[in-house]
Amino acid sequence: MADMSSLFRRKAPQGRTVTLIRKPGCHLCDDAQSVVERVCGEVGVPWESKDISRDQQLHEQYWEQIPVVLVDGRQHTFWRVDEQRLRKALTE
Repeated sequence: MADMSSLFRRKAPQGRTVTLIRKPGCHLCDDAQSVVERVCGEVGVPWESKDISRDQQLHEQYWEQIPVVLVDGRQHTFWRVDEQRLRKALTE
């Protein structure tokens, strides 16, 4: 019987991308990154991190919400990342 991570990996659509918008010294950002790394690793979806302190547009748009997670460029969540919700968004 296959384990759950291999089932998720097979279902993951190609071409998906997760973006974590964060800032240095943010403990919620560190927590969010742990979830993003784990889920993306399990389902085989690439992810990237962007620092709002280095991008004025991102700072203006998201400074009250960080950490923010985008899935395929669209806002998925902010502040706290729900592991199951992110996994579902990436595998359905």
